[in-house]
Amino acid sequence: MILEAVNIRKVFTLGRNSQHGLEVLKGIDLNVRKGEILAIVGASGAGKSTLLHILGALDRPTAGEVRFEGRNIFAMNEKDLARFRNRNIGFVFQFHHLLPEFNALENVAMPAMIEGKNFEFAKDNAAMLLKDVGLEDRLHHKPSELSGGEQQRVAVARALMNRPKVILADEPTGNLDTANGQMLHDLLWNLCKSRRQTLVIVTHNVSLASRADRVLQIVDGRAVPANCTTNTSRD
Repeated sequence: MILEAVNIRKVFTLGRNSQHGLEVLKGIDLNVRKGEILAIVGASGAGKSTLLHILGALDRPTAGEVRFEGRNIFAMNEKDLARFRNRNIGFVFQFHHLLPEFNALENVAMPAMIEGKNFEFAKDNAAMLLKDVGLEDRLHHKPSELSGGEQQRVAVARALMNRPKVILADEPTGNLDTANGQMLHDLLWNLCKSRRQTLVIVTHNVSLASRADRVLQIVDGRAVPANCTTNTSRD
């Protein structure tokens, strides 16, 4: 298994001096195989995004472990955890979170620059990734000069920059129209399958979830059998 969650609980404190908390995750167990596409579904507020943030080490659980290739990532200090995220996890969110002052090429190159790669190396790889997502003619456009669908494709290219082993996507098409959403779905699937990268995607789209290798449904903070049919074939 490339990624495992063991008895993950998350409690949010209600107010600074409150003795009570809101338990969002109530003992989630999860195993993800290398190269697998896993969809996480559930109602709004069920805990899907909270779980994804914990899997990606953007948040810490109240209890439980997340193991990446067998290692408990939360045993790391904050500096090592940040380095781990940049090297091993690619993130695609509902809102692209591109840096407005930088162009598409610079935004995509950013994770490699953070990793310490020289700019020429980062720029060349960013250009290739932007070509892969069909934006080779938009390299020097800033986010404000791109459509919503183009901005999300830049975000996908950025997520792939350091060749991470796992891509985590949180409702990546939730802010797009149907046509652009379908295009982004296809792009994510094809890129992850061709690169043999693991994809964990949070979605409310049952049609999208049915294309995944497996579906995990979250109901009231717990994992339950999914209610949608999945595609069990493996590439």
